[in-house]
Amino acid sequence: MNGLFGIPTRREFLALGAGAAAALAASPSNATPEAMEKAIREYTGGISPMPGRVKIDIPVLLESGSAVPTTVTCESPMTAADHVKEIAIFNERNPLPNVAIFHFSSKSGRAFAATRIRLGDSQKVVAIARMSDGSLYTDAIEVVVTLPACSEDFG
Repeated sequence: MNGLFGIPTRREFLALGAGAAAALAASPSNATPEAMEKAIREYTGGISPMPGRVKIDIPVLLESGSAVPTTVTCESPMTAADHVKEIAIFNERNPLPNVAIFHFSSKSGRAFAATRIRLGDSQKVVAIARMSDGSLYTDAIEVVVTLPACSEDFG
């Protein structure tokens, strides 16, 4: 604090307020299954995805949610007429339910993506594949996290 008598300057006060607002906006208390369902409805345009074709692979029991290996695949001939356009991943207990969207084309060869995600708690993780004909397919998995990513203490 560089202000007079230890009182924060206007600039410091505004920076503290902006930081607090950002922390509240991304608060885990905002993370709900309903928020995930809303994000899925927005992504799908309200169309219910069918089970099958897409597969999400995550360990079902995790000691830590910090960097969870996650792969998604989708069965497709990957031709110009029939291919996977996107695979999206959603979760229900993280501050933001939209985890990732992977884009593909017929030239991708296969619909496969691998990444690492953070999981703030035990929760359901959902993958949705959008095909070139507009159809949607889904897979979901329940994951148990014994040490949530957002609560680890590195001090």
